[in-house]
Amino acid sequence: MWRVLHLRAIVPPDRTDAVCAALSECAGATNVVVLPGAARSPLGDLVQADVARESANEVLAALRRLGIDQDGSIAMEKIDLSMSAVAERAERRAPGHGDDAVVWDEFDRQVTEGTILTWSFIAFLALATQLAAIAALIDSPVLVVGAMVLGPEFAAVAAICYGIFRRQPVRIWQAVRALVIGFAVAIAITYVCALFSKWTGVIETDRLPADRPLTAFIYSPDRWSFIVALLAGAAGVLSLTAGKSSALVGVFISVTTVPAAGNLADALALQHRSEITGSLAQLGVNFAGMIIAGTATLFVQRAVWNAVLRQRGRAAARRST
Repeated sequence: MWRVLHLRAIVPPDRTDAVCAALSECAGATNVVVLPGAARSPLGDLVQADVARESANEVLAALRRLGIDQDGSIAMEKIDLSMSAVAERAERRAPGHGDDAVVWDEFDRQVTEGTILTWSFIAFLALATQLAAIAALIDSPVLVVGAMVLGPEFAAVAAICYGIFRRQPVRIWQAVRALVIGFAVAIAITYVCALFSKWTGVIETDRLPADRPLTAFIYSPDRWSFIVALLAGAAGVLSLTAGKSSALVGVFISVTTVPAAGNLADALALQHRSEITGSLAQLGVNFAGMIIAGTATLFVQRAVWNAVLRQRGRAAARRST
């Protein structure tokens, strides 16, 4: 029953009736509870409700219009189990389907995290890049998959898509900055490790292996690389907006950004020029495909949901007549 969300709002007492009225007007809201004077910081009444995911944007917009986000507090969380006939009826009354609804505030918070350049982001990216570099040296597709799953870069890609969608250049810049600095640091660390391994004899070659049938795709972009990146970008954005974390793992395994970065570090350390250019091209193809498809997916989702709401409005008008 995760498609039902739990709303918890701290409301100034003079606006509690207005909040309850807004919830009663929303077809997807039910199980409304008011605890007068329960909140201490900030002071106010505690209002709780169960809200169908497809009605979340409507409820959040109504609470914002009342200034609850400024003078009180608004929180929503997923419900893992809800055994309530009234909640099920509310979900059926709400427009569309929960899987198709995008809770824009939730998505905004998710992608905002991808624009923040943290030590953990750089650490995960550096570890993933080093795994990919080892995979390139020993032609191991298993390690390539491990590097793909470990890489944290898709949140920043999704942030770029959302920034284009919302026309927010600052968000785009922050996400690009996180990606550029993160990959630069990860490649530099992996490059130093590769040089050290070469000098100490861990890497027993002066060049990358010429024959790598299992991992050559990470530095040999072609039309399929771009097609896969398009599909992965669309699937990744869908998995984030629909809350399908299991699908996002499949996206990680589909794109070769981190493997290309690992191969680039190896190629720089071993001075293999053709693979330097191939790895850079693979990075560019993957990022371009994911950003194009991810942005297009957001526009399509908005258009589809607007059509659902228009259909709901026409149906309500017919019932009223």
